Amino acid sequence: MVATFKVAVLGAQGVGKSAIVRQFLYNEFSEVCVPTTARRVYLPAVVMNGHVHDLQIMDFPPITAFPVNTLQVGEWADVCCRGLRSVHAYILVYDICCFDSFEYIKTIRQQILETRVIGTSETPIIIVGNKRDLQRGRVIPRWNVSNLVKKTWKCGYIECSAKYNWHILLLFSELLKSVGCARCKHVHTTIRFQGALRRNRCTIM
Repeated sequence: MVATFKVAVLGAQGVGKSAIVRQFLYNEFSEVCVPTTARRVYLPAVVMNGHVHDLQIMDFPPITAFPVNTLQVGEWADVCCRGLRSVHAYILVYDICCFDSFEYIKTIRQQILETRVIGTSETPIIIVGNKRDLQRGRVIPRWNVSNLVKKTWKCGYIECSAKYNWHILLLFSELLKSVGCARCKHVHTTIRFQGALRRNRCTIM
C-alpha cells in the first residue's frame, strides 16, 4: 500500500527552499534566484528501502503569519496558505548566512505550535540550514543552532547545500522517518527518487 505524505516547505525570501525542492526532484540548480510568489505543489514518488511512498511537497511563498484556523479568516482566506495546516510535516528553511532568516523560521515554528489543532502537536518539524557551501559567512555557530533546535525545540536539524546537492537526500530520508514511516526507520536507509515518471507532476496554485 502506498501512503501519501504531505509536506510544507517554508522559509524567508532567498533562503533557497525552492532550490532544495528542485535539487531533490530534478537534480538541478540555478544561480538565478526567482522569488516564490505562489504555492507550488509537487507530487513525486520515492522508493525507500524497497517500498514506494508518494509525497505531496508544497513549496509556499514567504507568509506573514501561520494561519490561526481553517475558516475564511484563516487558512482558506489566503490562496497561498491553503493546505498549510493539514500537512504531515514541516520543513523550515533558513540561510546560515542570514540571521533574519533564522528569526523568521523561529517565529513561524512558534506560531505552528500555538495554532495547530489540539492533538496534532506531534507533527514533525525539521529545521534546515541551507547554503552550507557558504559556511565562512555563517552568522550563528552551528553548535548553538543544533543545540537549540534539538534539545530545546525538540525538532530535527540538518544543514545542506542546494547548490552542491549536499545532504538533500538525507533531508528527505529523515523527513520520511519523522512522519512515522515504519519501513523507513532502519539505520541504513536507502532512498531513490522516481523522477523519470513524475517530472511533470507539478501544479501552481
